[in-house]
Amino acid sequence: MYVIFFKKGVKIVVFSSLTFLCLFLPIVLIVYMLRRSINYKNAVIAIASLVFYAWGEPSFLILLIAASLINYMLALAMDRARAAGRDKLILGAAIAFDIIMIGVFKYAGFVVSSINGVFRTALPVPQIGLPLGISFYTFQILTYVVDVYRGDTPVQKSYLKFLTFVSMFPQLIAGPIVRYSEVAVNLDNRKTTVQDFADGSTQFVLGLSKKVFLANFAGEAKDLLFSAATHPTVLSSWLGIIFYSLQLYFDFAGYSDMAIGMGRMLGFRFPKNFDYPYISKSITEFWRRWHMTLGSFFRDYVYIPLGGNRCAKWRWLMNTMIVWMLTGLWHGASWNFVLWGLYYGVLLIIEKLFFKKWSKLPVLPHITTMFLVVLGWGLFYFTDFSELAQFIGHLFGRGCELYDFTTISAFCSYSVLLAACILVSTPLPYNIYKKLISIGKVGWIIEAAIMCALFIGCIALLTGATSNPFLYFRF
Repeated sequence: MYVIFFKKGVKIVVFSSLTFLCLFLPIVLIVYMLRRSINYKNAVIAIASLVFYAWGEPSFLILLIAASLINYMLALAMDRARAAGRDKLILGAAIAFDIIMIGVFKYAGFVVSSINGVFRTALPVPQIGLPLGISFYTFQILTYVVDVYRGDTPVQKSYLKFLTFVSMFPQLIAGPIVRYSEVAVNLDNRKTTVQDFADGSTQFVLGLSKKVFLANFAGEAKDLLFSAATHPTVLSSWLGIIFYSLQLYFDFAGYSDMAIGMGRMLGFRFPKNFDYPYISKSITEFWRRWHMTLGSFFRDYVYIPLGGNRCAKWRWLMNTMIVWMLTGLWHGASWNFVLWGLYYGVLLIIEKLFFKKWSKLPVLPHITTMFLVVLGWGLFYFTDFSELAQFIGHLFGRGCELYDFTTISAFCSYSVLLAACILVSTPLPYNIYKKLISIGKVGWIIEAAIMCALFIGCIALLTGATSNPFLYFRF
């Protein structure tokens, strides 16, 4: 199942994976291919996307439509006001609207709770459900209005095309963050070749396989190791957070691959979002490989406008910390996410100031980077600071044993899974796959056999599963 948990437990939205794979997606693709008209194809995507979004929570569909319509009209007004020099004022209004929208729905409760905690007040905390995908589609809208203001992209005069861009179901809920300029040409003219459809299908199946075969089982291992039934030890704590690191990667990278694959089947080229981040030799390299579209958004729309690194050192330090605080907050309305963002801001500053040539050394830089990344996922996982402090203590042997029989048993049970996850986190399996499918006249047969086996295996596992939550739906 696709399961979306809202922060305060207000609402749980469910969309059946099998319904999506065996009913929704095939019907959309068949209807989409019936006519060549670009307006028809855009209408099919827009309607399908709205149906997809409204499946679990129709009330938030109104917010999505309203946000797209208001920004569409403001962009038109901004384009008309350019000659009179009033475009900057309208840009400010558009940005303010988008920030207030995401602020109210995602951060209102967090802000009021923080005020109550600091000033010991008893203000009523708003209980507002988190709209599905609001972080992603708001950022996409912002790229559009800012690029129109900058003159980097022409204003879109068709609301249907703009709504198609904002609501596109393959990547609406959990990315990648697609800029308007990256799909503007495709909104006006596109076609899906047989090769496009084949390549898109392959990437979709590979992404689904990452989720079903690796992320789900890594999540089971993590839950066992972190469960109350397991007495915490140093080994169980490290194994648990390592499995969580792998679950998070394959969950989000798998969804991104599925989104990119579906986009390709529909004639769009979405940007790459992951590039084997766990082979990185530095924190800087890690963030060039992890959630690449989010990193590029903050670089181009926040960091560089603030002055980037072409300014005084104190200003550069401030710019870096602002960007990483916002990166943390983007992931969730909780202080642990702020701490997680600032943690990476500090690491990157230290790395750039004192360890510029560190990544050129053999082995050690990779080990150090992965140690810091895995430790960082602990900050990401535990929203309660007392639990976080206790967990970090367990990692380094405070108040617990080195290992116990339960942990050793769990390690033996999941050792093959751990090895498989680590191996697939590297380019090696994919490189072997590419060589296999390039073997003369039988390459396509090998590729078809592998894809069919993976897809059938995914369907079999999904049929017997009760829940398959994508973690990044909650951010």
